[in-house]
Amino acid sequence: MAEPTPRRNEPRLRPAPLLFEPAEAGADPEHFFDLESMDDPRALLARATELTQAFRAAADRAMEFQAVAAAQLADPRRFDRLTTADIAERADWTEDYAKKMVEFGRDLLRGGEGPHHADPA
Repeated sequence: MAEPTPRRNEPRLRPAPLLFEPAEAGADPEHFFDLESMDDPRALLARATELTQAFRAAADRAMEFQAVAAAQLADPRRFDRLTTADIAERADWTEDYAKKMVEFGRDLLRGGEGPHHADPA
């Protein structure tokens, strides 16, 4: 399971860069960030671990942006606000999860601290 995402008052760790994959490499299903060409298992483990951490950090960050967007879309001050059911449909979530994401997003928008500050999952 991914480690908790650092909050606004904690520095974010910078994971290994996700190197660009050329189009021809992406067409080969066996090609994945050049890992298949590494012969040294120590180097392979190190790079695969870096990529795992980078993908987790990217997923955590993207989820925070989803939550902020959900909170903004559900804001009752918006004339075009969406219901949690509408947000759930757009994001392919359950309505209960959409409600949790809206609250998580509101918490992030308020500054991130508080009793409800936890991943919505």
